[in-house]
Amino acid sequence: MFVRESEIQSLHVRALRSSVIGTLIMAALLFLPAGTLDDWQAWVFIAVFISASSAVTVYLAIHDPRLLERRMRAGPAAEKEKSQKLIIFFVMIGFIVLLIVPAFDHRFSWSRMPAYVCLMGDALIAISFLLVFPVVKVNTFAASTVQVAQGQKVISTGPYALVRHPMYAGSFPTLIGTPLALGSWWGLSALIVFVPLLIWRLVDEERFLRKNLPGYTEYTHKVRHRLVPYVW
Repeated sequence: MFVRESEIQSLHVRALRSSVIGTLIMAALLFLPAGTLDDWQAWVFIAVFISASSAVTVYLAIHDPRLLERRMRAGPAAEKEKSQKLIIFFVMIGFIVLLIVPAFDHRFSWSRMPAYVCLMGDALIAISFLLVFPVVKVNTFAASTVQVAQGQKVISTGPYALVRHPMYAGSFPTLIGTPLALGSWWGLSALIVFVPLLIWRLVDEERFLRKNLPGYTEYTHKVRHRLVPYVW
């Protein structure tokens, strides 16, 4: 679909603004509860996360601005299904918990973690974005919301030939890597919140897609596993 130059420029401005605001919010969630800026793990985490996410954003801005626009429409208000509004609300709460627990951990020294483990967490975050990149490259309809866009079709190539939800699968290393990168064993407790939410979202999304996306049911018969090949 042809995209006018003015629309592209507006999209780039909105993407930049969203990135800046997101960075400021992330910094606030990490440094305010910690009560200090003297937290090298937080600084490295922000640098890795923002660099990786910005690389994906730049790629989409150049090669698939329509997908970038779809990816920017996120949050409970952007969801059309009531169940997904509720799920995403709790996901947002879970992400906040994922950041502030390590921040309080740093402030009150609840746990100790070797520096090399923190750097391994940063590596997991980078790997996570590398896993997500082929998904957005092969599927121009990989929106942040559960929807069926005009002209959308089932994608069964690339990572979609291995699992039905490679975007969620690729996000798992970030969930694990974030508390490790921030130096908090206690931060791993957020997985108790995230994993059930992730499963709830993808199961509900499949219900929606079976009903609204032609060919999706047949695709589920071909690709049997949702997140982990040969497991589930």
